[in-house]
Amino acid sequence: MAEEIAFTRTAPVAEVIERLLGAASVSIAAALYRLNSCRLGRALEDALSRGVRVRLLLDRNKYQESEVTREWAANRRVTVRLLYGRRGQGSKMHHKFAILDGQVVLTGSYNWTLESEEQNYENLLILRDLQAVESHVKEFEALWLVAAEP
Repeated sequence: MAEEIAFTRTAPVAEVIERLLGAASVSIAAALYRLNSCRLGRALEDALSRGVRVRLLLDRNKYQESEVTREWAANRRVTVRLLYGRRGQGSKMHHKFAILDGQVVLTGSYNWTLESEEQNYENLLILRDLQAVESHVKEFEALWLVAAEP
């Protein structure tokens, strides 16, 4: 299947992400500015229960601001690391992408939040191009090395 795109204006993007997370069988690596969607949190937990390796990079500022996110991360087996943007505190780790099984990338403006799903105009692009996937893997792994645990 080629690239796909979903818009919150016309479809429930969380449903698309949930379906794709449900199809992952080996690994999920996600760099997310914000994560507070219970639905997507459950999909990540379901992946863990199937034996999928799940790693999350989250923006340290948003993590510290969100009690929901901190409680969710503290009560799960998901491996989480936090980082600021390139200029440290006050700058953003603003990525919004996930790599599934090293074969699919989910990216776009969509934050994994209830607000993105119910209030905002957002987009999700699903990429299966090998070069695009490899570029995202390199970015994730480079950030993973410099990120810190909560």
